Amino acid sequence: MDKYEKVFELAKRRGFLWNSFELYGGSRGFYDYGPLGSTLKRRIEQTWREFYVIQEGFMEIECPTIGIEEVFIASGHVGGFSDPLCECMNCKEAFRADHLVEDIMEAAGTLSAEDLTKVIKENGIRCPECGGEFGEAYEFNLMFKTTIGPGTGRQGYLRPETAQGMFVDFQRLSRFYRDKLPFGAVQIGKSYRNEIAPRQGVIRLREFTQAECEIFVDPRNKKHPNFERFADRELVLYSQEAQQKGESFRMTVREAVDAGVIAHEVLGYNIALTNEFLTKVGIDPSKLRFRQHLKDEMAHYAIDCWDAEIETDRFGWVEIVGIADRTDYDLKAHARVSKTELYVYVEYDEPKMVTRFVVKPNMGKLGPIFKGKAKAVADALKQLSEEELSKDDIKVTVDGEELTVSSDAVDFAEETVKVSGENVIPHVIEPSYGIDRIFYGIMEHAYEEENVAQKAAESGLKGTEEAGKDEGEAEGEEEARLVMHLSSAVAPIQVAVLPLLTRKELADPAKDIIIRLREKALLVHYDDSGTIGRRYRRNDEIGTPYCVTVDYDTLEDGTVTIRDRDSMRQIRAPVKGIENVLYELIYRGRAFESAGKPFNF
Repeated sequence: MDKYEKVFELAKRRGFLWNSFELYGGSRGFYDYGPLGSTLKRRIEQTWREFYVIQEGFMEIECPTIGIEEVFIASGHVGGFSDPLCECMNCKEAFRADHLVEDIMEAAGTLSAEDLTKVIKENGIRCPECGGEFGEAYEFNLMFKTTIGPGTGRQGYLRPETAQGMFVDFQRLSRFYRDKLPFGAVQIGKSYRNEIAPRQGVIRLREFTQAECEIFVDPRNKKHPNFERFADRELVLYSQEAQQKGESFRMTVREAVDAGVIAHEVLGYNIALTNEFLTKVGIDPSKLRFRQHLKDEMAHYAIDCWDAEIETDRFGWVEIVGIADRTDYDLKAHARVSKTELYVYVEYDEPKMVTRFVVKPNMGKLGPIFKGKAKAVADALKQLSEEELSKDDIKVTVDGEELTVSSDAVDFAEETVKVSGENVIPHVIEPSYGIDRIFYGIMEHAYEEENVAQKAAESGLKGTEEAGKDEGEAEGEEEARLVMHLSSAVAPIQVAVLPLLTRKELADPAKDIIIRLREKALLVHYDDSGTIGRRYRRNDEIGTPYCVTVDYDTLEDGTVTIRDRDSMRQIRAPVKGIENVLYELIYRGRAFESAGKPFNF
């Protein structure tokens, strides 16, 4: 059993993740988040909001998860959002064709379906399930199609990403931010992709959660006003050049931007912000790197793009976040399809005298001739050059139809005018987070099987735990423990309150402590089932950072035992003010040893 299987076994047993539709045999690409998993996931999302909404000041919006077809025509998803599919002619199982050949050649994802078919046949690649032969590879669109309204209705799709809603709302967002660049918007929500063969747990799902931020910046100025915050932060980078050598390297953000490794300050800042977020929620820094897209995989509209990748036991390096400079591609695409100009008017510090070519269609002449198409004809004329406008009969294309306009219906000339500003189509910087992949990464990186006796010796533990005396259990008496080292920032249960015995005189003060902890908005669990040692182990398995044990000494001196999950050390602390002590331990980084009197070390 590898680590992936161990993590999933624990996740299912302890209520983090369950297979969806299990009662009916399940379906690939769907998972239910159980009580602990749902809480862990929501805490990851809330921490993300703290970073992007509270700290960065980008307000959150919420758009429909179903979009009309025009949106996805503009975004390119209708025409080009597909993966190469290959089916076994024997068992009819479907596979990603590029995944079948990725062990044979690099950059398999850049090959066409025809090229992939050729590679599969030349290398005799057979079906992993039954050994059968594969048919021809072909492109399979990943969007879920639906109909909006009754009957034939209107064509729609379940959104394959959350980003398009923010692009479509650009005009409203621009007005909300008073047309002052830079500004941004965020969205956390479900996206849907009809994956060909999802076989990697929550790493590849058909319904998944994204947290995306669209930052609209002035293309003429990509310096970040708060760049110094992360300028000297060292990151593990796997640039295009480094990938040729096969070795990543460490470099500060300032050095990477100055050397041109990272395109500019805004992108560098957001890569560093991603690093800050991922390590805070529990991704192991030693298993995190930022990989630059190679030239043959970089989107044609992107200036630069980096993926945050984590190292996993079964799947190797897995992308969990993409940070890209998408230029003005998205806004121009939606402007073209919607026939609406999308820009921000930016005022100059001082007005300028500008000579420019001006086209003035004569609507009095165009109107009677072209009627309802007159405005479209006028707009088309404004796009023509002086040479094209100098002809006796001017040709324009409107809605695919070529029309002829008489030269006397349009005037043009060069004019020198005073200009106070200009219309700017912003560039978009997009950090896009896969929450489900981050969830799994946190689980795997937190998972550890420890030799208890060895851990007890490392932590300097002495004898039995005070709370476990009556049970005759010492931390060093069991051979192993399974522990999830979840960050306090996201742990689904932050404090477990445990009465030593299931007796009223101990249960009442324990429940009083729970009330006080909940008033501090801490996530608390009450557990009085089984021996105290087993309860410690249960809470270790679900990642509870601290356990508070109420025993008979509590009734005499008003103190309780607080146990630290990672070191297994214990302190005695007064019940009075216990809620403040635990809040400081969880949220303020207070040293455990300073919170009370050392008890078993």
